Amino acid sequence: MDGKGRAIDNVYTERLWWSIKYEEVFLHEYRSLAEARRGLTAYLHFYNNERPHQALGYRTPAEVYWGLVSPIDHPPTRKEQSLA
Repeated sequence: MDGKGRAIDNVYTERLWWSIKYEEVFLHEYRSLAEARRGLTAYLHFYNNERPHQALGYRTPAEVYWGLVSPIDHPPTRKEQSLA
């Protein structure tokens, strides 16, 4: 973390962990490690394959990573709508 711009490298990881904590962990009372593992595995599948992300044009990370949806197939942003 000593180079210029290095502090923002953690932003994506910190945001992921915030989502995991507030959307999964804090809502469930796991009684065992196996139960926690199943819950987190299911949540991460949901997060990557079903949950739309605003920063990705309301696409899922899987759609973006695997190229299942082209960048121009996303809903127009407010700025794009105002220019039309």
